[in-house]
Amino acid sequence: MPETVILVHGIWMTGLELQLLAARLRRCGYRTRVFRYPSLRQSLTQNAARLVERVGQQGGATVHLVGHSLGGLVILQALQDQPDLVRGRVVLLGSPVNGSVIAQRLHARRFSRWLIGRSGDGALLGGGPHWRGSRQIGTIAGTRPLGIGQLLGGFGETSDGTVALSETQLDGVREATSFCSTHFGMLLSRPVARAVCGFLRKGRFPAPDETL
Repeated sequence: MPETVILVHGIWMTGLELQLLAARLRRCGYRTRVFRYPSLRQSLTQNAARLVERVGQQGGATVHLVGHSLGGLVILQALQDQPDLVRGRVVLLGSPVNGSVIAQRLHARRFSRWLIGRSGDGALLGGGPHWRGSRQIGTIAGTRPLGIGQLLGGFGETSDGTVALSETQLDGVREATSFCSTHFGMLLSRPVARAVCGFLRKGRFPAPDETL
């Protein structure tokens, strides 16, 4: 039975934006599934519970998890609630595991608070789930600073335009890399897809000239 990769989208997204990455992972030999959830209407813990249920529907297949942005926090919360949830590996793409300064700025304004919805508490506003080392996790960050962050005060550090590099750094994770990509652009990037595939196979990000 092929190993399964469940892809988890970010805030304001529907999962359609994950289709190119999913296709590239299928070419790597994985079966793919996209987990869709209401990023604004339900809390992080509620959406994590839905992900746990979705993983349980995969039968005996080895399951890997790949999350973009808020999707990475949903995955971490699910793993915190159920550490043995999957046998496979986890990749987080541009996930603000240390909270998001952009989300904080949106939340601070009454007229824009709705854009964060219920994904703020215990997630984008800080105080999110912790990784306890039960699964191999790799993190990928973008370093091309084009995005909503420029309209909301910018960053005083390297960013992908939406999430700062320091916001993606998960304590205890040794496998971390970055690409010259925007926050959304990493979903369209062939090198990012190759890095995800390599990590899922070997538990480390491949060298540029390495054969997968």
